[in-house]
Amino acid sequence: MVNDKLKVEIIGSTKPGFVLSKKDALTFGAHEAGICYMGETFEDIQNEDSSKTDFRKNLTLNNGHQSVYGHPSYNLLLTGIPKILAMILNNEKVYTTSEKSARYTKMNPTPKESELYAKWLPKFEKEISTKYPKIDSKKVTKLAQENARYLTSVFTPTTMGYTTDFRQLNYLMHWFDDFIHHKADTPFNKRLKVSMHQFNSQLKKFYVEELDPNAKSRYLSMFKTRLPDHPVFDVVYSVNYEGSFAHLAQAHRHRTINYQIKISSVAACPDEFFVPPILEHPVLKKSDLADEWYDDINSVAELFPQGTMLMINERGTVEDFVSKAYERLCGHAQLEIQNQTKKTLDLYLANTEGKVPEIHEILKPLANGPRCTFPSYDCTSACNFGKKALERLI
Repeated sequence: MVNDKLKVEIIGSTKPGFVLSKKDALTFGAHEAGICYMGETFEDIQNEDSSKTDFRKNLTLNNGHQSVYGHPSYNLLLTGIPKILAMILNNEKVYTTSEKSARYTKMNPTPKESELYAKWLPKFEKEISTKYPKIDSKKVTKLAQENARYLTSVFTPTTMGYTTDFRQLNYLMHWFDDFIHHKADTPFNKRLKVSMHQFNSQLKKFYVEELDPNAKSRYLSMFKTRLPDHPVFDVVYSVNYEGSFAHLAQAHRHRTINYQIKISSVAACPDEFFVPPILEHPVLKKSDLADEWYDDINSVAELFPQGTMLMINERGTVEDFVSKAYERLCGHAQLEIQNQTKKTLDLYLANTEGKVPEIHEILKPLANGPRCTFPSYDCTSACNFGKKALERLI
């Protein structure tokens, strides 16, 4: 009996400050391609004549076997990247990202936005402290920042660490180039195209013409001209709803779930802007503060504030949704995404009861409140809302 032992070797890794050249990235991918039909050892492939490597490189680049160029990766630091471009990057699935939080840190918007942000920060602090006097001052400030940022543009610059592979980096450049040349020059698109051009121009030394995702009929995944017409609730689900740019940015953290927006719907929803519930009358849904908020956010509408409402399509599996519920049905989650997750759960339950019993049974344990009520969840973090988290206004 042969007793083969697993052997693990590290054949490449990130070295801070080192920049892998396009030539070396292509060579690395071509060596990895050699594994697929390897008759010798990987060490032999690494030491083979360069003409043999080049032949394999050209073959794989032109026959669609491009996955091998996903092995080499790049760590990017994106400074001054507009929030919307960060969201577009995060909507693609091949990445690791670390981004400056717009929920918990101050951003650097235009003077007009800064003026409104400074105006509403103390207003939110007052409302939160009045309605929830047991919340400590630091948490009050964070919650106030989280809500005031709805006034800031989705083009507000931020800082982002972004790691992706060589193939995906090229796909992104191809997709951006396609967007620049083929999407209509709407006010929103024109601003976005500037950032895409800046991204591509600074990374053009890594551009490989043959690494073209269009050959696989793939394009930027976030923008669609038409969203699905009918909801689906089964082993897989699909649902449309209104949500803000800020909501969508939070949703992108669930990478196994697909999110799309109808680009023509930007600033075109029935409820054009998000109004934080703490500003509204609990019954009438109207108040002087809510009206003042709407007037102020509408005054910067041309800047596309993060509170701009969109039509969003969300698609995934029931397991994906359960995972999302475990994170978002919680007093620590952003209020808007918590509430929408609850609405989707209610729809999922209603549409599977008596129709898809096995799916309904999976979801039933989530129906009694936030995650601290889930039978298999043991919460150890401090919370201001507890089992009443789904009733909160902030």
